[in-house]
Amino acid sequence: MQVVLHAGAHVTDEDRLVKCLLENQDLLESEGTLAPPPNLYRKELRDILNVAHDEGYAPHLRDRALAAVQADAQTERLILSNPGFFGTPKMAASAGVLYSAAEMRLATLSEIFGEDRIELFLATCNLATFLPAIFRQTSLNSFDELMRGTPPQNVRWSEMIKRVRTAFPDMPITVWCNEDTPLIWAELVREMAGLETRAPITGEFALLSEIMSESGMKRFKTYLDSHPGMTEIQKRLVIAAFLDKFAEEDAIEEELDLPGWTEALVDELTALYDEDCDVIQHIPGVRVITP
Repeated sequence: MQVVLHAGAHVTDEDRLVKCLLENQDLLESEGTLAPPPNLYRKELRDILNVAHDEGYAPHLRDRALAAVQADAQTERLILSNPGFFGTPKMAASAGVLYSAAEMRLATLSEIFGEDRIELFLATCNLATFLPAIFRQTSLNSFDELMRGTPPQNVRWSEMIKRVRTAFPDMPITVWCNEDTPLIWAELVREMAGLETRAPITGEFALLSEIMSESGMKRFKTYLDSHPGMTEIQKRLVIAAFLDKFAEEDAIEEELDLPGWTEALVDELTALYDEDCDVIQHIPGVRVITP
């Protein structure tokens, strides 16, 4: 069985991908793919991870996990989604290290699903928005408590992904920039579900409708209807053009209210993030989905 681990990151997806997969449940089941509702397994899998970590692996733990998600003999691909797979928001950037527990958590999950093929899916996010957002989800009194003296300019997604790649050289890893998600949404859903490139899916433009004006979406759908047979690349160009004209600014603006954070710092972090995304594209064995 293939086990897909969608590990967030925090504050990127907000369960939209798994909700879209659930809307396509019948299609997925016909392909032998199971994307169970997160409420079935998140707490149970966390408990299983704790048992495996504290007491060591036991064969019954896989059976317990599969029972929680209601997998059966027909399940060929299991999709598990949880931004907390690698830790809490506090652990997401403690001391300026992104998900320092990622390797340990993946090692435990690899033991539990030892007879299965594990794949990792992960979205990165501009640290200018990611760090303030995860800090707001902690109970810490100050941002300095989270970073412990590490300048935000020193934090890198590529460092975290290289750690995982080194620890698990044979594990398929798929990465994308959260900022690109509206443009690559359909490809993400299909890749995660293991569907064919042009397989019809429900909710293909669900994310787009959240950030585009109602009139813009109507014009967009009219345009698609009048131009059948477009390739995915052509669709992305059309989406980009419509977003440029009809995006709802309130829906895409991020809250940046950390004391001492200036526009210059945000610009600097954004430039560093762009450079880091290029580094990630050159990490051997890592597939990056881009527009």
